[in-house]
Amino acid sequence: MVVEKFSKTIIASRLFNIYVAASFFATIIFFVLNSEMYTPIEMIFSVVIVTVAFKGVANIMLSMTIALINLDNTQDKIEFEKAANKLESLVNDLAIQEAAVQSAKNIKNEK
Repeated sequence: MVVEKFSKTIIASRLFNIYVAASFFATIIFFVLNSEMYTPIEMIFSVVIVTVAFKGVANIMLSMTIALINLDNTQDKIEFEKAANKLESLVNDLAIQEAAVQSAKNIKNEK
């Protein structure tokens, strides 16, 4: 659950897509600046190959990030938050019950 949430957050941030897009445009700029040394077919194939390679590197980076991150602390934090929320709701319920008892005593004393 923690790994899925983390990986979905990373993917939703579009960080790796920006990385691939930056490499794509950098490759295009490189070939435009050096256009006298390459044929158009070489440029097209090179841009495609470099973009696919950087997409592969981005996927490897995502996999390594997920594999190497320490999720034990995150799991403990989630369990602590669940326990804290449950405890807080129990305390709130107790406060409501005490208020009801106190108001019942006040009503009884007024009569």
